[in-house]
Parts: sequence; C-alpha cells; structure tokens
Amino acid sequence: MKDSQKKHQPRTKIPASNSFQPAVLKWDSILVVFSILISALVLLSLANVYLKVWIGGNSILPSPVKEISLAAYPELSAKLDPYITAQAAVAMDDESKAVLYAKNENLRFSMASTTKIMTALVALDYFKPDDILTVYTGDIDLAVVGFSVGEKVYFMDVLYGMLLPSGNDAAIMIAQNYPGGEEAFVEKMNEKAKSFNLKNTHFADSSGFSDDNYSTPLEMARLASLALQNKTVAKIVATKRKTITDVSGANVYDLPNLDILLDKEGITGVKTGYTQEAGGVLITSSEANGKRLILVVMKSKDRFSDIEKILSQIAGSVTFVSTHP
Repeated sequence: MKDSQKKHQPRTKIPASNSFQPAVLKWDSILVVFSILISALVLLSLANVYLKVWIGGNSILPSPVKEISLAAYPELSAKLDPYITAQAAVAMDDESKAVLYAKNENLRFSMASTTKIMTALVALDYFKPDDILTVYTGDIDLAVVGFSVGEKVYFMDVLYGMLLPSGNDAAIMIAQNYPGGEEAFVEKMNEKAKSFNLKNTHFADSSGFSDDNYSTPLEMARLASLALQNKTVAKIVATKRKTITDVSGANVYDLPNLDILLDKEGITGVKTGYTQEAGGVLITSSEANGKRLILVVMKSKDRFSDIEKILSQIAGSVTFVSTHP
C-alpha cells in the first residue's frame, strides 16, 4: 500500500534550463564593452582635434628681433643719476637690448604721437610707396600737415607728413585708406604689438591723440629698435626737412622734423610726442663708435634736455666688454 502511494505520488516538475542564456549574456557584455570602446575613441578624437586647435592658437611666435651675435656687451663704470624732469625714462643698448639707465621703465604712460611709429610699421606692411591715398576727413586737431578733404597724395609722401611734423591728418588718412578703415587699422596695430610681445602697450587710434594709447618706456624702446630695422622708417625719421606735393603737384607742403636733437652729432631720430595728458614724450636714437643707443623719456617737462642729460652721463660711463671666451 505504501509502495502504491509512493508510485502514484505526483512529482515536482523542474523547469528546463535555457541552454542559450550564457551565450546571450556573453554577447550583451561584448556589445557593452564595444560601445564603451567606440565612445572612448570618439572622445579621444574630439580631444585630439581640440588640442590641435588650442596648440595652433597658443604656439610660440617667431621672435621679431633679429638673431644677435654680440662681440661686446655694455658695462657702466658708475651708476647713472641724471637730474631729469621726466617721470619715466630708459636708455637701452640697441644691439644687446641691455638697459643702461631706467626710471619707472615698466610703468604705463600715454605715448602721444610716438604712437605713429606703430602706425608707420602697419602701413608699410600694406601700402606701396606709389599708392595714392585720399583725404576723407578735415578739421583734424593739433599738429597737421594741412591736407584738404578730397586731396590725393602718394603714400610715401603721407608717411613723411606723419613722421616729420607729426601730422595727425596724415595718420588718420593712412588708417582711413586701409581696408576696413580706421577700426580695422587700429586692430592690426594691436595685433602687431602682440606679435612683438609688447604686453603693456595698447593702441586706440592711429595718431596718438587719444589718451587711451599707452605703453612703457621699456616697451617703446623695444618698439623703436624694431622700427629702425625697417630702412624706410630709419631714413624718414633721420630726415630734418622734406618738401612734398599732392598727386597733382598743385599743393606743396614743407615738412620740418619736430625733433630738434637732429642737429646734434650722432642723433638719428626717432619720434616726438606731446599732449596735455601725456606731457612731453621723446624717443631718440643716438649712434657713436658703431653703437646705437635707444633713449625714451615720458611725461617730461623738458624732453630734449632730459635726453641730452642722460646721453651726457652715458658718454663718460659706458664701455663695451668682449663676450668672446
């Protein structure tokens, strides 16, 4: 009886296992891993593109300064202490860029018409000597050549008009004839300042009339040094007087250089500047015994005298020491 009951007792059914389940799980895992790898590759590709763009925008720019091979380095036998009225000044050996004298050389000051040095460099990058420029604006403030609206003048003559008598009308004329006008021209001035690594220099206009133009004595000395590498600039700033005409020849302009130090032996430019805010500004190039000094005074009450005092002390104190082993 017991055996019979045991025989007919219902058995508990065990569900059949799915023989394909491990394979499904395995393929799901592979797909997940594959998706992660694809996503990682996409992210790496995007990162690579971003890095290339970033590196391209932050790469080291080539130096605007020509390669220097020094045979001698300047050395002072005594500390310079000239009594000058300028609030800031610097005297720099052009070849080595060694600073021989400095007073507040890294403070920012309004640079007035010495702004026109950069205006000249940007203009020379674009205009050709015989390009014809047109006067679009009249009634310009302060120093002017005297150009009239509608007048046409060769670019090289306009350049003389800007750098000798410091004509604001000439500077504005150059900027307005540039593609995109004065706004684009000033933007290019600031781009060039950046390429020269002039981090404390900013331009707001092409003439220097705006007090929003600023720089430091040290950076203005460096800018002047770079400008003098341009033979056209070096020739113009060393010119004492020049007569120009408009294209028709009907209008004649006598252009005296405002830098009275050009009458002194060895002085070869560079640029004067003055506004009420900036005070007297002067950048000077002085050459003697095959060496050139760049001097800058800013916010001066007597800029020409200040430069002469600095030069006088340097003349009796500096010697050049051989750097060869």
